[in-house]
Amino acid sequence: MHFASNVVRPPYEANSAYLQVTSGCSHNACRFCTYYKDAPFAVSPESEIVEDLKEMASYGVPFPRIWLQGADPFLLTFEKLKRIAELIHQYLPFVKTIGGYGRVNSLRNKTVDQLRELKNLGYSGIVFGVESGDEKVLTYMNKGYHADEIVPQLSKMDQAGIPYEVIFLSGLGGKGYGLDHAKKTAAVFNQLHPDRILIAGLTIFPDTPLMKDVRSGEFEEATEGERILELKEFLTDLTIDTLIDATNASIITAIYGQIPAQKQDMIDRLQAVYDTYGEQGLRQMRDSLGAI
Repeated sequence: MHFASNVVRPPYEANSAYLQVTSGCSHNACRFCTYYKDAPFAVSPESEIVEDLKEMASYGVPFPRIWLQGADPFLLTFEKLKRIAELIHQYLPFVKTIGGYGRVNSLRNKTVDQLRELKNLGYSGIVFGVESGDEKVLTYMNKGYHADEIVPQLSKMDQAGIPYEVIFLSGLGGKGYGLDHAKKTAAVFNQLHPDRILIAGLTIFPDTPLMKDVRSGEFEEATEGERILELKEFLTDLTIDTLIDATNASIITAIYGQIPAQKQDMIDRLQAVYDTYGEQGLRQMRDSLGAI
């Protein structure tokens, strides 16, 4: 099997089979990200993909789902994604669905009709690293797209009927900006229909542009209390029917549940933790996490 960089996938894709079709990240310029720092972006040649599919077929394991590797394999053209699906079904006829990560701009080169065809080929559960719906935050963090692109692009997925998920990154606005960030992002997500919202917390790693900003005083990290109140505001403002999955290791108060059915329970849990531990206790909880 060919893997030029680390396998990256959501926790619930642990039982999927992994196929590298891209490596690295096509953008690789977000101020906080280190995932693909040393992995140049590349598209796997078809011959390499076929080699891997033949090897996977030799395992004799009828896994139902393939998770495409790379930071944003969904950035590939419609024609390339179609060909990949055809090859998967040729060599692994038992595969039912195909997933992978995408960026908002991964959809710029695809029409709704093309996405419908990809759906029919098994594409499902695409995870988009949106992370924020706030133009100020997106620009500062150099995400590579604008807030007003999110709804027009991801609505194509809704129209095509492809199940998808989005990521929200709490703390991305920094100290004092959490509530605004939550409100603006919830307002954007309320116009979409993701099956799941994955929530993670900003973690600032050494050797990133954002860490340099912290050291220079240009960016101040949100406190743990602010992050909890940000999540509470985000949930309060959400009006769509979706699954909230804030079980990432970077979240000190894990919450998981369907909204609107379990919305108030999750809000109450966040408030109870905030009231019980206070800022000092929450900081100690964060420090106890160790490496993420």
